[in-house]
Amino acid sequence: MELIPVRDLKICCESVGDGYPIVLIMGLTANMDWWDPELITALSRQYRVLMFDNRGSGRTVTPDEGKFTCEMLADDTVALMDAKGITHANILGMSMGGLIAQELTLKYPERVNNLILACTFCGGQHMVQASDEVMKIMTDHSGGLDGLFDRTLKLMFTKDFLDANPAYVINFKERYLRAPMSDANTLRQLIACAKADTYDRLPEITNQTLIATGTDDPLIPPQNSRILADRIPGAKLIEYEGCSHGFISQAHDAFIKDLLDFIAL
Repeated sequence: MELIPVRDLKICCESVGDGYPIVLIMGLTANMDWWDPELITALSRQYRVLMFDNRGSGRTVTPDEGKFTCEMLADDTVALMDAKGITHANILGMSMGGLIAQELTLKYPERVNNLILACTFCGGQHMVQASDEVMKIMTDHSGGLDGLFDRTLKLMFTKDFLDANPAYVINFKERYLRAPMSDANTLRQLIACAKADTYDRLPEITNQTLIATGTDDPLIPPQNSRILADRIPGAKLIEYEGCSHGFISQAHDAFIKDLLDFIAL
């Protein structure tokens, strides 16, 4: 890992593998440690994988003052690409990272080869919201980091997956606890998501686009991916049956194959 001076930040990032670049943009409160290890291993066999902690997340050094927007986070990503000598790349955004990836593609279409949007949404009034029960879980601050981790598991993965993969849960918790996010920066990222709205501009995206989601995602219901697929010309939609928000880990073999096939086109 390294800290790269970018704009008003020092972005913590890591590159693995060689070849054409693919830039991975993580979601709300998350950092690059959250990426599924099997995904990174598979991608790095053929591609140069650039991962990083968003503004306010993980180990990225972020000013204490000022508001966040998804456009700002997209600008951060492009500035990091510049610093790393990446003129254009495949872009994969997960959850909030998918919002950032949409803004990046709309503002800098020439920097994007293939666009991959995972378990994400367009924001604004056209977004399909999570249920009241899920929102209650999200706003529960009891139990400290352990309590937060337990609630995150329930939103990220199905019970069947958790019961069948205890070693994965242990490994994910170790990665989850490495660089937790402050409450203040969590709020700034939440506000950025709440104010984002790409719906009217989505038809402007002409980059080849893959949209992927789990059919049982309680956090970002799959209807959001269907909206994106309807609005982005020529977009391909794949839904992973019985998978939750963390479908990349739950269906990693299928998703890795689908992703590699898509970006090889």
